[in-house]
Amino acid sequence: MAEYREANVDTTYVERRSNTGLVIGGVVLAILIVVGLLFATGFWSANVKGGALPTVNVSAKSGALPDVAVHSKEVVVGTSKQTVTVPKVETKKTSIDVPTIGVKDDNKQ
Repeated sequence: MAEYREANVDTTYVERRSNTGLVIGGVVLAILIVVGLLFATGFWSANVKGGALPTVNVSAKSGALPDVAVHSKEVVVGTSKQTVTVPKVETKKTSIDVPTIGVKDDNKQ
């Protein structure tokens, strides 16, 4: 919001500005960065051979989205048995002498 006055007039002008365009631009930029990283890392690939576009037959029933075939990599997550060295921590009770701090008044016992 910006507020300003003209020099010779007692009128105050208030100008309101929104950041909607900046937010939308930031979201679009973030989406482009993610898509670029997916192509750069090989999770998505664009195999372009020759100079012709492929023939695509798209048909959809009303109220349904068309089927899309995306060729992407598969991330496989699992577990395997391995032997590793793990430190063992033990606790046990032991009697020890602990230092104490006190104040002794010579006049009172």
